[in-house]
Amino acid sequence: MWSGPRNLSTALMYAFGARGDCDIWDEPFYAAYLKATGIDHPMRDDIIAAHEDDPARVAAACRGPAPHGAPVFYQKHMTLHMVDGFDRSFMRDCINVFLIRHPARVIASYARKRDQPTLDDIGFPQQEQLFDEVTGWLGHRPVVVDSHDIRADPARTLAALCAAIGIPYTDNMLRWPAGGHADDGVWAPHWYGAVHGSSGFEAPEGDLPVLSGAFQALADAALPYYQRLAQYRITP
Repeated sequence: MWSGPRNLSTALMYAFGARGDCDIWDEPFYAAYLKATGIDHPMRDDIIAAHEDDPARVAAACRGPAPHGAPVFYQKHMTLHMVDGFDRSFMRDCINVFLIRHPARVIASYARKRDQPTLDDIGFPQQEQLFDEVTGWLGHRPVVVDSHDIRADPARTLAALCAAIGIPYTDNMLRWPAGGHADDGVWAPHWYGAVHGSSGFEAPEGDLPVLSGAFQALADAALPYYQRLAQYRITP
């Protein structure tokens, strides 16, 4: 599952983790990304210390098997983590799905956690690049799912997603225990506060947030990337 930050990605990971037949891996390349780029993120040193930071080893593990032997292995990837030089060949052994969200919603949420985000920070150009790369070697477009559709109708959208990737849907995906997951990354205390308080998907989203200044300019720059993938999204 390829998304940028603040895309409903953790809630969707929890939904798959609640299936009963699925192991999850939370942002496998996060430590490798931080080490390779030197970028300053909250809890940077803790993340590198606690997680594998060799991208080659991470890529090899992404090929499976699932860490606890489950038949479904769900990997929550951030598009921005796939920096130049990281081995992407493992993607050919996976079903690649692209989770999208309107940039105004992404930016409004991200800005509450980290100051002055850039276009690269929120992952929209990298998502389009990966989408085109997968399309190129598949010969057809991969699956795209919009977080707005999940919030609007979780059961029907997740059923459509499961059908698109060839696994059975289960209502178990609609609920999970509050308080987080045992396989959360060490960064969870900073980023996952809201979803840790949840036990299911939130209500449908309302109007787009109103942005101004640099935030609106950033949303304008990200919008064409979102719109390009949104035209291919699955619908219930």
